[in-house]
Amino acid sequence: MTTLFTPLTIGSLTVPNRIFMAPLTRCRAGEAHMPNDLMVEYYKQRACAGLIIVEATMAMEGYSAFWKEPGIYSMEQIAAWKQVTAAVHTAGGRIFLQIWHGGRACHPLLNHGSQPIAPSAIAIADEVRTPEGKKPYVIPRELRDDELPDIVSGFKQAAQNAKIAGFDGIEIHGANGYLLDEFLRDGSNKRSGPYGGSIENRARLTLEVLEAVSTVWGSDRIGLRISPLSSYNSMIDSDPIGLSIWLATRLNDYDLAYLHVIRGDIYQQQSGDVMTPIRRYYRGVLIGNFDYAPDEANQDIAGDKIDAVAFGRLFLANPDLPARIRAGAAFNEPSPATFYTDGADGYTDYPALYVS
Repeated sequence: MTTLFTPLTIGSLTVPNRIFMAPLTRCRAGEAHMPNDLMVEYYKQRACAGLIIVEATMAMEGYSAFWKEPGIYSMEQIAAWKQVTAAVHTAGGRIFLQIWHGGRACHPLLNHGSQPIAPSAIAIADEVRTPEGKKPYVIPRELRDDELPDIVSGFKQAAQNAKIAGFDGIEIHGANGYLLDEFLRDGSNKRSGPYGGSIENRARLTLEVLEAVSTVWGSDRIGLRISPLSSYNSMIDSDPIGLSIWLATRLNDYDLAYLHVIRGDIYQQQSGDVMTPIRRYYRGVLIGNFDYAPDEANQDIAGDKIDAVAFGRLFLANPDLPARIRAGAAFNEPSPATFYTDGADGYTDYPALYVS
């Protein structure tokens, strides 16, 4: 029977288990967006994952949405990431970098006063953490069609930088209300022309990014993350199931390493089953994410509903998560108060369970 501990082939990479580490923004990179020794230790501790998917990382300078998230746009950042990838590989792990553009979730106070950009001039109805405290999101500037090739080029350069930095592959962040997701869903994309209106047009930018980064890596070392139901960052779509089916079908043309799907909505503004239709129409490796317990994950893998699960908070608080699952041991509880703070507290100080 296929279980969490059955090896899995994703593209041209074989991983020893199906317990993946989800990308988790932790804001430990400082205001210079520089990976550091603390991050080296954090990811090395979790090298037991079948695959580590690194936190959302800025593909381009000037588009920060989390204040102290890392970047991959400078030679100094590339050099710093090499320390992370080397540590993970030495510990026997595999690691993909999630590359990302914050879109309308960026804020002028995080980006030297620059107005954020988006498919349409619609602000997020919430507040963002800045050096001056919580501030309301601002109305973004609507991107012109002739600006979008530069966005694609920025992702391509980030993919090249990630390859130099020693990653095993990349994940394109097309979820959670950031730029690519803003184009995908009709609640945030009200534009006309080749990048608005139909699902095919709204997906155009994401597909162009996938095509561009595939020239760097080959599509079999690239994953895509989507969140058709998530209302985070004021997101909504009039037909999330239809969008899911269209994407699942169209993505078969790309021979990706995997499709990574956030199956639910933390705010419960939208509901439904997107995993079943995606599994029906998508022929590649499918990773589930969002509120999976290990038992459910095991059952869904055994039942061929998904191929792997990306665990977020469980992996955050349990650096040796596969060993704990195998042993049936208790889990450490995550500390939400330290999710976005500085330092080792709630980051590298969660105790491990040593199982022979």
